[in-house]
Amino acid sequence: MLCEECGQRPASVHITKIVNNQKNEYHLCEECARAHQEGWHFPGFGAEPDFSLHKFLAGLLAHEPNWPVGSGLVAERELRCRRCGLSYEQFRETGRLGCDECYVSFAEPLLPLLRRLHGSVQHVGKAPKRGAGRLRLQQDIERLRRELQELVAQEQFEKAAQVRDRIRELERQAAEG
Repeated sequence: MLCEECGQRPASVHITKIVNNQKNEYHLCEECARAHQEGWHFPGFGAEPDFSLHKFLAGLLAHEPNWPVGSGLVAERELRCRRCGLSYEQFRETGRLGCDECYVSFAEPLLPLLRRLHGSVQHVGKAPKRGAGRLRLQQDIERLRRELQELVAQEQFEKAAQVRDRIRELERQAAEG
């Protein structure tokens, strides 16, 4: 797909905005998207400030309560990343973590935030539309293999035989598809 603005380069930035149940989509190349970064002037979009995840997180964190001492959580003013030195207070202001170790250092206050954003703190990934069926099939086979091992360990051989047959069926589907 080519950029809707210049019509020359491939579109790699995709913008979707829904207002009053009306959906507008724009597909731009990186250059044209960069040119509009100051305020996305598209029909129906109006002049808006650019959106960024860190600003979104900072906005959410601004409404988080202070973590009380003695509640099992360390007071946030004392939380600091062991590797980069970023304080939790700085993270709350900017919405940006300094390094991968920040996730470990700020685990206690981050978990409720992640649960609120995603509905869970367990990462389940996202399957691409193309090839998602094959990926899901492989995940099902792996899950059933773990279940089979558990059933055998528990000496539930009849259920294990059913799971084994299901695995074979899925493997046959994977080989055909």
